[in-house]
Formats: sequence, structure tokens, C-alpha cells
Amino acid sequence: MLRSRFALSWALLALITACGGSSTAAAGPTPPPPAGLEVATFAGGCFWCMEPPFEGIDGVQSVVAGYTGGSKVDPTYEEVSSGGTGHAESVEITYDPKKVSYEQLLDIFWHSINPTTKNRQFADVGTQYRTAIFVHDEAQRKAAEASKKKWDESGVFGAPIVTEIVDAGPFYAAEDYHQDF
Repeated sequence: MLRSRFALSWALLALITACGGSSTAAAGPTPPPPAGLEVATFAGGCFWCMEPPFEGIDGVQSVVAGYTGGSKVDPTYEEVSSGGTGHAESVEITYDPKKVSYEQLLDIFWHSINPTTKNRQFADVGTQYRTAIFVHDEAQRKAAEASKKKWDESGVFGAPIVTEIVDAGPFYAAEDYHQDF
């Protein structure tokens, strides 16, 4: 009886381990997109809330939850959520610019956040939850600045926009259990 319980325990442990997937972040920054595709990177609080608005959009190839904007190489969720890495929870969107424009992605971004609160989105507080647009080239910078100005001048948010527009640095994919949440 004891022997069968022991064997059953080991079998269950093996099954759980096999089905659990990786709980560590991918090593190193994400590679550049394939030819013909582009990348947009946005921070808008918890990355779980930022994935759904972009998923299912025609032309969006992938939406990856991760970390960017800080100095820690290969950060983990625990490190980022403690607020000590400088990274923000973010999403990296790989898209086909022939099907969806960067400007369209910016509009989705603005509709998905509160851009008037610094270092906070809803219940999440800290620099890791700041709003930011991480630009990958000068064309993205110009589009992001024009979009921010348009929304700021519209007054629709009722307060000045504090969302940062900064150069994109390395993007580190979050742990598997944070993807497609």
C-alpha cells in the first residue's frame, strides 16, 4: 500500500512537472522581427491588461508580455515587480505594416490606458507600471509625438498626458505563465 502511494506520488509529480512549462523568463532580449514586419513596444501598467487589446487585430502577428526600459539584464517577474530594476511591464507587438499601421496601434494604446497618472495604472502602483511608448526609430518617434499631442490637445483625458516617449532598448520576454493571460 505504501509502495503504491509512493509510486503514485512520483507519477503525479512527473506529470505536473511535464505540463507546467517554463517559469523562467527567456534568456536575452528578443530578436529583431522577420523581414517585412515591424515591432511596436508599449507599457501600460500590468502587461496582462495590455495583451488583449492588440490580439486579434488584423496584421498583428504576435503580442509578447515582457520587460523593458530598465538596466537589469534578463529580469524576472519578481525582480521587476519589486520596482528595483527600472523596467516597466510592457508588450512587444510584431505587426505587418501593410495591414495595420503604427498609428492605428497607437490609437489602441491610448484607448487602453489612463495616460494622466504617473507610475500607476488602476490598482497597480510603481515605476514598473508606468505608461510609455518605446520607439524603435525616428518614424515611430514622430508618429508617437504627434499622436500624444493630438490626444493631449483634445482634452478627452481631462488632465495632461504624462506618458513617456523613449528610445526602445532590449525587450525581455516575461515568463511563459505570463503569456496570453
